Amino acid sequence: MTIGYMYILLIIVGLAGIVWGLPSAHRLKFPFDTIAALVALCGVIVFALGILLTFIPGFFRG
Repeated sequence: MTIGYMYILLIIVGLAGIVWGLPSAHRLKFPFDTIAALVALCGVIVFALGILLTFIPGFFRG
C-alpha cells in the first residue's frame, strides 16, 4: 500500500478551515457568518480530498 505523504498538507488545511469556520459561522455577524460557513464547507471538501489522496494517491489518474 502506497501512502501519498505530500497530501497531508490538504488534511491540515481542511481541518484548520473546519475548526475556524464552524464556530465563526455562529459567532460572527452577517455577512461574515456566511463567509465563515463557506470556509467550513471548503474545509470539509479539502479535508475529504486530502484523506482520499493520502490513502489512494492515484485515485484521479484512472
